[in-house]
Amino acid sequence: MERRSTLATVLTYLAANVVFLIVVAPFIWLVIMSISPAEALSQKPLRWWPSEVDFSNYHQLLDYTGGKGRDFLSALFNSIRASGAATLLALIVAVPAAWVVSRVRSMGWSLSVVVLLYMLPPVALAVPLYMVLARLGMLNSVLGLAAIYLAILAPFTTWLIKSGFDALPGEIESAASMDGARLDQMLRLISIPLIAPIISTAAIFALLLAWDEFFYALLFTSGVQAKTVTVAIAEISGGRETNYGAIAAAGVIAALPPVFIGLVLQKALISGLTQGGVKG
Repeated sequence: MERRSTLATVLTYLAANVVFLIVVAPFIWLVIMSISPAEALSQKPLRWWPSEVDFSNYHQLLDYTGGKGRDFLSALFNSIRASGAATLLALIVAVPAAWVVSRVRSMGWSLSVVVLLYMLPPVALAVPLYMVLARLGMLNSVLGLAAIYLAILAPFTTWLIKSGFDALPGEIESAASMDGARLDQMLRLISIPLIAPIISTAAIFALLLAWDEFFYALLFTSGVQAKTVTVAIAEISGGRETNYGAIAAAGVIAALPPVFIGLVLQKALISGLTQGGVKG
């Protein structure tokens, strides 16, 4: 019995390490590419580590005085503004909406219908969204992009946060109501703090979805004032000659904010995933 337990432990750790390598290996290779000279990336066979380390790609992208660096940093800042604003607004909309859908059972079907819209390919909504943004004068703007992201994120975050309210006993809110608490006080002082880990988890997922979005950013932005970092990385690969080192460096820089947020909020993320099992 003890041998079987030891073997199961070893296999579990082995499987965890294999999964870790599969997930982390592409990012490690991305970092190696970003510090490799251009000639090292074109030689065959490729070397696992360059003979000399070259940080010129990072210098070009982070140098605000240069044209390439100024455009890339502007796109990075646009992504922060668009994804941050969309995530914040999505939470403001989703928290009360999730409470209503959770407590009024007859409205559950409406959220299910909205979530089913995620099965539509993005291109199916491209023309209607383009016409709406054009009519509102919000094409090629960070505000317009944030509005699109809000429309995408609000149902998703509502669905996630609803699972937290579903797991919260209604007796707690009933007791607060009997003690004279208003609805806004009950939500602000009791319900929301109790499901804070789930709200944090929803915020992280929403931010990552908005940060990684490419299709609508490419379609609805054309200038430096609204272009996001995903579009900027795609433009680096354009032209007759592809600078793989610059693309890798841009990918590393673009990955740092989500990685940092994930590391800082990993306890809240794990707590939110385990505390509220997502229910239909």
